[in-house]
Amino acid sequence: MRTLPATVAAALLVAIAAQAEDQGAVVRKAKVDVYAEPKLEAAKIESLKQDTAVSIAAQSGLWYEVKLPNGKSGFVRVNDVRVNYAGTEGGGANLGVLTGGKAGAGRVTETAGVRGIDESDLKSASLNQAELDAMVANRSDASASTTFAGQKGWQATKVEWDGEAKQKPGGKSSKSSSGSSALKDLGGLLGGLGQKTNSALDTAEKVAPKAESEQAAEELALGPEIAGRVLGARPLWKDAGAQQRVNVIGRWVASQTSRPDLPWTFGVIDTPEVNAFAAPGGYVLVTRGLYELLSTDSEVAAVLGHEISHCVQRDHYNVIRKQELTAMGKDAVSAQVQTGASPAETYARQYVEKNGATILLTSLDRDAEFRSDKAAEIYLARSGMNPMALYSVLQRMMALGQQSASLAALYKTHPPLDARLNHIDERGYEKLRAYVARE
Repeated sequence: MRTLPATVAAALLVAIAAQAEDQGAVVRKAKVDVYAEPKLEAAKIESLKQDTAVSIAAQSGLWYEVKLPNGKSGFVRVNDVRVNYAGTEGGGANLGVLTGGKAGAGRVTETAGVRGIDESDLKSASLNQAELDAMVANRSDASASTTFAGQKGWQATKVEWDGEAKQKPGGKSSKSSSGSSALKDLGGLLGGLGQKTNSALDTAEKVAPKAESEQAAEELALGPEIAGRVLGARPLWKDAGAQQRVNVIGRWVASQTSRPDLPWTFGVIDTPEVNAFAAPGGYVLVTRGLYELLSTDSEVAAVLGHEISHCVQRDHYNVIRKQELTAMGKDAVSAQVQTGASPAETYARQYVEKNGATILLTSLDRDAEFRSDKAAEIYLARSGMNPMALYSVLQRMMALGQQSASLAALYKTHPPLDARLNHIDERGYEKLRAYVARE
C-alpha cells in the first residue's frame, strides 16, 4: 500500500478541515446584496444571483459571513441564503460554524445514542410534584421581565395581527357556539337512525358548548397536570441560570400577547433531543438539546414565542376537546368519583389518568405550526427584537442534519424545516419590515 508524502498528507488534512469548517448554502432570492460589514449601512461589495452557492464561514447575530465564489468574503442576512442540510449526524463542525462553537456542548458525543421522549414515556410517567413545584418557583413576574427587557434595550412595540386569538372573558367562544349548532343540525339529520345515535349526540352536546370561563378553568387545570408528567419523564436541567433565563425572556414575550395574564411558566428539561412542548394554560418546556443550540436571547425568544402561540391559540386544548367529541360514547366531563375538587380539576385529572401527557406528541395541522411561526415573528417584533431570529433558529436546526436522531421526535409533530422556511420566504415579512433592521 502506497503511503502519501508527509507534506501531501498534511495538505489534505488542512483541505478537509477547511471544508468541514464551512457550512454550504445557496442564494434563494433573485438578488442578494453582500455587505463589507455585518450592518445595513455598510458598503455593498457584491450582488449574488439566485442559486449561487456560497460557504458560510461564521455567524454574527443575524448575519452570515460568506465566502464568495471569487474568493472574497462579505456578509449577508440570515434569510438571504438557505443553509444546506448537514450530511453528518449532529452537524459536526458545520454546526460549530453557526454557533461559534459555543452552543451544543457535548452534542457530538450524545447524538448517536440520543433517545427522545416518546409516547410511552409521556403515557406512563407519573406527575413529579417536586419538579413541578421547582418549575413554578422559577416563574418571573411582569416587573422582573420588564426590568430585564429594559437592560437589553428592548422596547414594547404595538404590532397588529388579525390572526391572533382574542378571548372574551365570560362569553362562549365562537368555535364552541358553532360546534353546538353543528351538532344540533347533525342530530336532526340522523334522528331517524335510532336511539343509540341520538344518545351519542346528546353526550356530545354536553361536551361541546363550553363557556369561555369553563374553557379557561380547564386550561389552567390541565397545564400543571400535563407539565408535571413531562417532568416525570425528564426532570428539569440542573442549571439555575438557564431556568431563570427562559422564564424572564418567556414572560416578557408572553406579555406582548393577547393573553398576558396566564400563569406563564417556563422550564428547560434535561434531555439532549431538540424539541419544545406547550401545555395548555401557559406551561412551556424546552429541551436542553434545543436550548444549547441557541446563541442569543432573541433566538431563545423565538423558540419560546412559537410555543407561547400554541398556548395563546389553545392549539393542544382544542385537540383535547376534539378528542372528547370523537369519544361520544361516554360523558367525558362528568365526574365518576366525588373528590371534592372543582369540575375543571376533576376533568383534568381524569384526562391525564387516561392519556398522560401524550397530547404534546400529537401532530397539529400544518397551518397551526405555520401560524405559530408567524406568531413568533410578531411577538419578537412586539418585544423589541428582530423577527428574523426565528429564521436563524430554523437554519441552525437544519445544520444538525436531516436524519439527526436529536430531531426525530420534532419531525414527527412538525412540518420539515425546509417547508417551514419556504413558508416564511413565501409569506415575507409583510408589516414587519420596519423591525428586521434591528440587530
